[in-house]
Amino acid sequence: MSSAPVDGGRATQPAAARYRRSPTAPPASFFWTRRIFLGLLTAFVVLPVFVMVSSSLKPLQDVSGEFRWIPSGLTIRPYLDIWTTVPLARYFVNSLIVAGLATVCSVVIAVFAAYAVSRYDFPGRRFFTVSVLSTQMFPGILFLLPLFLIYVNIGRVTGIELFGSRGGLILTYLTFSLPFSIWMLIGYFDSVPRELDEAAKVDGCGPLGALVRVIIPAAVPGIVAVTVYAFMTAWGEVLFASVMTNDTTRTLAVGLQGYATQNDVYWNQVMAASLVVSVPVVVGFLLLQRYLVAGLTAGAVK
Repeated sequence: MSSAPVDGGRATQPAAARYRRSPTAPPASFFWTRRIFLGLLTAFVVLPVFVMVSSSLKPLQDVSGEFRWIPSGLTIRPYLDIWTTVPLARYFVNSLIVAGLATVCSVVIAVFAAYAVSRYDFPGRRFFTVSVLSTQMFPGILFLLPLFLIYVNIGRVTGIELFGSRGGLILTYLTFSLPFSIWMLIGYFDSVPRELDEAAKVDGCGPLGALVRVIIPAAVPGIVAVTVYAFMTAWGEVLFASVMTNDTTRTLAVGLQGYATQNDVYWNQVMAASLVVSVPVVVGFLLLQRYLVAGLTAGAVK
């Protein structure tokens, strides 16, 4: 009697049996649908970037005319002219100072406030938390006129010029980023075990020492996420920057409008300047990406 053929000690099976699909596996149409959807999403993201890059390398007459996917001629002249058409360097420095200081102040205050709410039980604790979060329900335009009047009156009474200054813009951005930063860090500090505080106290640390030496190192992802949020809020804000600044303190978000004149719009320089000012944000996001993802998901599962 002939024996069944074997392959490496195992009986060979028909191809249909060896490659039979698992009952729980998704159908083949699912994989094709996913590929098509991801391809369309990639094209939706990449095409605007391609248009910006190609337009920034074209002469003005080519950008103003009929759009061509493949440029007939390339030039780096727009990247040189963006610094002289408008004072882009000054706008860049203003944005770095305003966004940087607003971020630092927001993170420092949010860390102490969130730690106090997370670790201590005091009267009005729940009311404070709800009040902080409820401020995010109102659109920023509702605060534009009140803040304008407050800054003008403060300058008239005390001589401290907040309107048209970097300090006033920093204070304005701080009022918008701080509530969400506090609320986000409260949830993150709640996910940090309280045993770490007790271990620090056993080692002789007080509340401040436990916060600086134990809690903050354990909460780095959450703090990074708050830092990125606060910086992005201040970096790209247009409404308050267009009202609360002047020619000296103007930021990038408003300064890019200077490439549009009464006679023409320098579209190639607009695209070039947009790419240049996006570099710090993109580089920072890529460097902090892993901390940002960990910070945004922290506290979701306990």
